[in-house]
Amino acid sequence: RSNPYQTNLLRDGVRRYLQLPADQRVLILHAKVAQKSYGNEKRFFCPPPCVYLSGPGWKLKQEQMKARDLGDAGFRVCGYMGLDSMGSSLMETQKLSFEEQPDAKGFGCAKALYISDADKRKHFRLVLKLFFSNGQEIGTFHSKLIKVISKPSQKKQSLKNTDLCISSGSKVSLFNRLRSQTVSTRYLSVEGGAFIASARQWAAFTLHLADERCARSEFPLREGYIRYGSVVRLVCTATGITLPPLVIRKVTKQYAMLDVDEPISQLHKCAFQFQGSDRMYLCLSTEKVIQFQASPCPKEANRDLLNDGSCWTIIGTEMVEYTFSESLACVHEPVSPVPLIAALQLTGGGDVAMLEVQGEYFHAHLKVWFGDVEAETMYRSPKSLVCVVPDVSAFGSDWRWLRYPITVPLLLIRDDGLIYSSSFTFTYTPEQSFIPGQQVLSDIPQDSDKLLDSIHQEFTRTNFHLFMQS
Repeated sequence: RSNPYQTNLLRDGVRRYLQLPADQRVLILHAKVAQKSYGNEKRFFCPPPCVYLSGPGWKLKQEQMKARDLGDAGFRVCGYMGLDSMGSSLMETQKLSFEEQPDAKGFGCAKALYISDADKRKHFRLVLKLFFSNGQEIGTFHSKLIKVISKPSQKKQSLKNTDLCISSGSKVSLFNRLRSQTVSTRYLSVEGGAFIASARQWAAFTLHLADERCARSEFPLREGYIRYGSVVRLVCTATGITLPPLVIRKVTKQYAMLDVDEPISQLHKCAFQFQGSDRMYLCLSTEKVIQFQASPCPKEANRDLLNDGSCWTIIGTEMVEYTFSESLACVHEPVSPVPLIAALQLTGGGDVAMLEVQGEYFHAHLKVWFGDVEAETMYRSPKSLVCVVPDVSAFGSDWRWLRYPITVPLLLIRDDGLIYSSSFTFTYTPEQSFIPGQQVLSDIPQDSDKLLDSIHQEFTRTNFHLFMQS
């Protein structure tokens, strides 16, 4: 544990941070699969990997650098993105320039990344290196795993091999490429509260499978893999804006196939028919998203004839967000590796309850904090930290009089004061006998200390609850 003087200083700083968090967030958005390039052909990743910088901590950092006479030029963020291991040199990476958007987020995009046939890996990660323009390194950040495929699967997908199938609740991107020309690629996106077809930015959508037996207004969601002919809903992950219920159709040679019900695969061509409509399909017209009236096929009744703007390519996407705050200290070391918490597991009981924090990128210089209380922390592996759960009295409340649940955020703090926040919280819940409206013990016997100690042990053993906030 840190010495008491350092802990008290740090605790005051953590309290200020909890009142006014000054986080810096790095969000990497990328596709789940990448098509391999062959020979001199370069199949650039589509949709291109994107990086968003957000949070008030970036502005705070700018003010700190201005105070040191570095000016705006020194604060400007720049970066390089490439493939891990084989993409380590600058010759194989792409430089990112970040532009500020109306919502104050910085946005950068790597449009010219590809994987060659000389790279024999079946999976890889993207590596993002961020710097300030004065040369100071911010850190290194990794994407999630990306699967390498040679080309979109043409055969019917089997649910026995779900590697390329798309499940309900997963995230996807939709893009349209007129006459197979890369320069004509447009992505379904959201801007100003409306759906648009953007040549610059793409949005990730959560694809939900709906229960067709229920009323359209209810639209309950189902689990399972998405099949052609299913009723689905597309929800923008960034804004929550939703398209009306759609029936997803397989596209073959400009035709929507109305009788196909096989599972959908990565990079398949598909069309989206508005549920209950007479052959009306989701379509793009330059940058606008419109409805297109398809024509019935004169020779085959189970087909609709589409235009180019109604044919979309679907691909699964991933996003990973790294959050850190330099508000407590002037950090000179890179902020990476930025730990990511994935799950919590509570063990033990009695006077000692242990919490295992599971995730990625952990190291021995991290301490777990329950709100503004530091926990005794043991490093187990890059994927696991174990800590002793602090007694509830550490939060300034006498456990004997605790009447309401106390929920505190879980933080990871590096030795130098760098804060890594998370979406996880920890909740202390009082015993039923201490909840308002219920009778409290009126006759306290002489051995009340022993009784209270036993209640305290039982409370500690049984009344910890974990919550993950989305």
